[in-house]
Amino acid sequence: MEKSLKSIFVPQGLKPLETPVLAFAFLGDAVHTLAVRTKLLENGFTKVNNLHKLASKVCSGSGQSKMLDDIVNMLTEEELDIVRRARNTKTHKPPKNLSLEEYKKATALECLLGWLLAKGEFARLEELLNLGLENLKEKVC
Repeated sequence: MEKSLKSIFVPQGLKPLETPVLAFAFLGDAVHTLAVRTKLLENGFTKVNNLHKLASKVCSGSGQSKMLDDIVNMLTEEELDIVRRARNTKTHKPPKNLSLEEYKKATALECLLGWLLAKGEFARLEELLNLGLENLKEKVC
């Protein structure tokens, strides 16, 4: 039986207001990674080794933190609330290469993306990803 992508990628029965924000980060990280990998292919990068290296730059904590900085002025109040909740959530110690602030911003971006996906707000998710990845070629080269 064929399923639509929506039924595969949008969690069924998930209640966005009752779900811990860090659960959205788990989902949002995958959304961000898939978007970055897709954009890299669209930009003409095709060598697998290069793709991995370039994606690692953008999908890193610092890359995600920068993306949040790039789109934060375009967020609605509701989206800003999710970002604030995520940034204020108690987290583990950040990786050695990231400051605590960068780590929290990266987590906040992941939460926002996962939350939008869980709500089925595909148009808004697409808009924010496109804005955040607008100059991807310049960011990775």
